[in-house]
Amino acid sequence: MLDTAFAWIFRAVSFTGVAALGAIVLFIFLQGTQPFIFSSAKTLRLVTERLDNVTVNGRFYENPQGFIELPWDTKTVSVRFMNRGEEREQLFHLAPVKKGRAGVSRTTLLHPIEADDAIVTFQDAYTCSVTYPGSIAGLTQKIHIILPEPPYSVFKFLGGRDWFPASEKVFGIFPMILGSLFASFGALFLGVPVAILCALFMSEFLPEKPASVLRAGIELLAGIPSVVYGFFGLMVIVPLIKNTFKVPAGNSLLAAVIVLAIMILPTIVAISEKCLKAVPRSRREASLAVGASKMQTALFVVLPHAKSGVLAAIILGFSRAVGETMAVILVAGNSVQLIANPLESVRTLTATIALEMGYADGRHSLMLFSIGLVLLVMIFILNSLILRVRSFDSRAGEKEK
Repeated sequence: MLDTAFAWIFRAVSFTGVAALGAIVLFIFLQGTQPFIFSSAKTLRLVTERLDNVTVNGRFYENPQGFIELPWDTKTVSVRFMNRGEEREQLFHLAPVKKGRAGVSRTTLLHPIEADDAIVTFQDAYTCSVTYPGSIAGLTQKIHIILPEPPYSVFKFLGGRDWFPASEKVFGIFPMILGSLFASFGALFLGVPVAILCALFMSEFLPEKPASVLRAGIELLAGIPSVVYGFFGLMVIVPLIKNTFKVPAGNSLLAAVIVLAIMILPTIVAISEKCLKAVPRSRREASLAVGASKMQTALFVVLPHAKSGVLAAIILGFSRAVGETMAVILVAGNSVQLIANPLESVRTLTATIALEMGYADGRHSLMLFSIGLVLLVMIFILNSLILRVRSFDSRAGEKEK
């Protein structure tokens, strides 16, 4: 009876965990794909401030509250209202803008025609705001025209080089994808040889008692928060790069690579060492019996036999490097740009989410979910590689038997 009760409890807990994980993935998918399928609104919207009566395209509104909605394909907006005791008519016309900040092409904006003494401001690429002086200070009147943003191109999102989410509504993450991949692969290039040699030393050459002490130290390193690694990189590695290479700032791709390499070492060493120790002793004895040295046995017999576990450790380390946030924010510089050398500043996908989610809204917020979806796909591919490596190794083992 007790076993049956525990079995049902385990099933309920397992189902709850799987359902929660599925709900999270579904939520990210729905939020991340929304900007590429739907427009931000189905209508053109107008908002007024301190206007008691207003006529928009011939329709009268008394004390308007909230949005005044117009057809999305409206080309001209006529607004009539009272300003300083006189009736005033303001025309807005949909006109293209050739170029925005940093040479980025904008879409279209609603421009007021003959604004006279009004102050025209453009909050972003899809909004026009006009402020009219009031009869006394503090009673200024405002009209805001908000265009619906069309669905964003997936190819422009993945292949775009510019990221101006606030003013230009341009969302290109190609430099961030390259920054994440460069930092992660660079960390593997630096960290994997050191990690594998350390694991071989612990499993094949170091006596058990010193190895256990070293193993405990490596496990302790794996538990250190990432922000501590980032602070160490900011205080030590960044100034070292600045002084060594004589660059204006040491916050760069190289600093991120070094910090990530240090961070993935404990994971790769711990898993690789366990896989190496699991190699049957008979393999080592057979190699030594034919005249191979202990070093040759470790490199050409033990390591190839444990290759699936070592590869899984490397892929897990790569996954951690791809998903790292705080340490990279502190040392990478966080500039969205295509770099020509590792001494330049970069920004990763995770850093963008962490830096901008606090103030993002509207499509900007949804685009950050889209970045999370890209990261989710990258991690899914890495996990698939792990399963593929393990299945390939198991089939190879069955053939040997």
